[in-house]
Amino acid sequence: MTLNRRSVLKMAVGSMTLAAGAGAVQAQFQTAYDLSEKLELGVKSGLLTDLHGVMIAHGDRVVFEHFFEGRDFAWADDLGTVQFERDTLHDLRSVTKSITSLLYGIALGMGKVPSPDAPLLDAFPDYADLKKDPQRAAWTISNALNMTMGTEWNEDLPYSDPRNSEIMMENAPDRYRFILDRPIIEQPGVRWHYNGGCTALLGHLISAGTGQDLEVFAKEQLFEPLGISQFQWMRGSDGVPSPASGLRLTAEGLTRVGQMVAAGGRWNERQIVSQKWLETYMAPQVRTAFGSHYSNSWYWQEHFVPAANRAFPVISGAGNGGQRLFVVPALDIVVTIFCGAYNRPDQWITPLLVLDRMALPNLEKL
Repeated sequence: MTLNRRSVLKMAVGSMTLAAGAGAVQAQFQTAYDLSEKLELGVKSGLLTDLHGVMIAHGDRVVFEHFFEGRDFAWADDLGTVQFERDTLHDLRSVTKSITSLLYGIALGMGKVPSPDAPLLDAFPDYADLKKDPQRAAWTISNALNMTMGTEWNEDLPYSDPRNSEIMMENAPDRYRFILDRPIIEQPGVRWHYNGGCTALLGHLISAGTGQDLEVFAKEQLFEPLGISQFQWMRGSDGVPSPASGLRLTAEGLTRVGQMVAAGGRWNERQIVSQKWLETYMAPQVRTAFGSHYSNSWYWQEHFVPAANRAFPVISGAGNGGQRLFVVPALDIVVTIFCGAYNRPDQWITPLLVLDRMALPNLEKL
């Protein structure tokens, strides 16, 4: 990997309110001058592996961006060496799941999809025979949103392995029956178990309820209102946009999604996603296998902010290879990270180092 010297560092100073118990503490912040140097040193030393780019926003302003050069893929297609910029399309992989959750929230506000507590199988009348199983009959849409269906599902295998459950789903003659008919291995609603099939069900609900292709609905109700014109939604073998992993956005586009979330769903005076739906992301519903919490397809975990000398809730979308959209609603901060460590067991290290050791520590009181 070689470094792109065309990094951009915009000094920004602004006021923000830090929630502190029943009261509030007024503070100011600025991005420190050496964040760009830290990223370069991290890449040179091998500490930050396969880092493609970092963008940070506060409120409606991008306050920092820095990009690199590296090898990239669009799903399995090798794109070779790419010179990344703010407007370079990049796989989001499973950050797509969090975007699909936003689309479900939009459709919910329009009255186009059932509520999270509605029976899941009622939304799939073609599979009414599965209701004979009382555990399946008890599923709610919330079980799909929170990956708590209790079914057998294995995405720990490489996605090149035909035994990977997501690949088996793609190859199945009927993907929805494949998802809904998987063996139940534990009581539904009890434990989080990573399952891209859950998000495929949500994508179908959105398309069926709105009468629109998922990509078309996303373009009209999310991307165009945010001023996002560059995007690509990869499709499965059946021609359906992949709700779990198919979206490609630019760093600027994904950051803008985060800014809208941090602003309570508003953008340019328009309420794009209801604040009520976004508030569900801040109420952890189930603990994941690796310690963080999960709520309606967004991760929730507290991260320490040195400038405030306390931790704040951070909600995030996470994708294979190190893709991350971190949103700190209390501080109105968004951190977007793109990486190329696809399918590697250490892919989580670089984005967490960037967030916890570089981005958040470089927010300073004045």
